[in-house]
Amino acid sequence: MNLFGRSAFSRHQAPPVPPKPTPGPSASSSVVLPDPALEALTGEWLVDPAHSRIGFSVRHAMVTTVRGSFAEYESRLYFDGRNPARSRAEIVLSTASVDTGVEQRDAHLVGRDFLDAVSYPRMRFASTAVELASSDVYRMTGDLTIKATTRPVVLELTYIGHVTDPFGYERVGFDGTTTINRTEWGLTYNSKLAEGGAMVSEKVRLQLDIAAIRALPAG
Repeated sequence: MNLFGRSAFSRHQAPPVPPKPTPGPSASSSVVLPDPALEALTGEWLVDPAHSRIGFSVRHAMVTTVRGSFAEYESRLYFDGRNPARSRAEIVLSTASVDTGVEQRDAHLVGRDFLDAVSYPRMRFASTAVELASSDVYRMTGDLTIKATTRPVVLELTYIGHVTDPFGYERVGFDGTTTINRTEWGLTYNSKLAEGGAMVSEKVRLQLDIAAIRALPAG
């Protein structure tokens, strides 16, 4: 068909009128904008270990769940309430500080079969990008390093709230979670059950319950 020729329509036949588009949500309506009230939270923050938990959970023997956490870590956070893309975070954990409540199991986890804390005393997460997913949920992409392997992960962080405690410290709370496949970081040790399943699941859920205190200005 010659859509651009003179004979596309006859002299006595008017071209068809295109239907009016059905009104729908504009592109701008899907954009999530930061809450202006969070602008006051912009600044440096430190995770408060006394009120936070950097933990994990993993299926064990197919029918139970083992939960643990890391007791020792250092952190530095920068939150930008006006422009979340400028926010960033870094957490460095001591692998030897893993605690599941069972001494024998902890010794196995820090040994060469798993974390090998002697050769790799630190685990590290460093953010590479942050975006606002909904009014109170942030999507933080970052590099997770375990042993000699660094791979990207995505954390879903939910903003809990902001208060000033009785001692005058500003506090902010976030809950975060992601699920990783431990074998992608070289944690491949496993044993099989009589039924054929794995003793320890390859999927590990990382859970962050964060209470952070605003860092005091230097000097």
